[in-house]
Amino acid sequence: MIETALLLELLEAGDDRTWTERLFKLAHSLGFDQVLFGVVPSRHVRFEHAFTRSNYSAEWRERYDANGFAYVDPTVGHCVSNILPLIWAPSTFGGGVPGALYEEASAHGIRSGVTLPIHGPHGELGMVSFASDMRPDAPFEQQLLQTLPALSLIRDYAFASSARFREGKLEPDLPRLTRRELEVLQWVMVGKSSWEIARITNCSEATVNFHLANVRQKFGVNTRQQAVVKAIALGLITPEDHHR
Repeated sequence: MIETALLLELLEAGDDRTWTERLFKLAHSLGFDQVLFGVVPSRHVRFEHAFTRSNYSAEWRERYDANGFAYVDPTVGHCVSNILPLIWAPSTFGGGVPGALYEEASAHGIRSGVTLPIHGPHGELGMVSFASDMRPDAPFEQQLLQTLPALSLIRDYAFASSARFREGKLEPDLPRLTRRELEVLQWVMVGKSSWEIARITNCSEATVNFHLANVRQKFGVNTRQQAVVKAIALGLITPEDHHR
């Protein structure tokens, strides 16, 4: 069980540092010495720009970020498309790069735990992971199942109370594209010409070129192909976005 007063302390935190310390305290009260909280404003924002608070090993965090492990981490991938908690086990990570990631994390005391996805009302995407150095065996899992309701409460209170600290954390120079600009760019990505895009979107070729000119200006590039590359790099579009 968890004391309601501890949850309310998150809501009452007057600054980022106090909020973070209280989150760590809540996790510790349930037997988890390490915790990571991370949120991006939308799935179109790259993980590098997430609002992240953690007491994981600084050495591990630096290595994780420098190598872009978020893009191969199964716990992150789970949160993108699921709402249920993910209890860690060696099988969760498997072999290859994810398996090596788990082995490295274990060496830093991040051996067992659970990740709870965050899906906010305005498209926010995130996660909170509670970790420990305990073996991920049956007794640990049984203990974890008993604390899941409390951990879910912490997740919800942490997300709600962090809003005021998360504001303005989005990369300031991230271009804002309109829905039509994104649509046109997606068609360019799959090799369509302005004439073809005009037919598909039921607008004039001049209008298509107007949208593409705006995109190039926002991105500071000279060609539509460069605009596509930059949009993919920023996470605004993906190769899977093309229309069928």
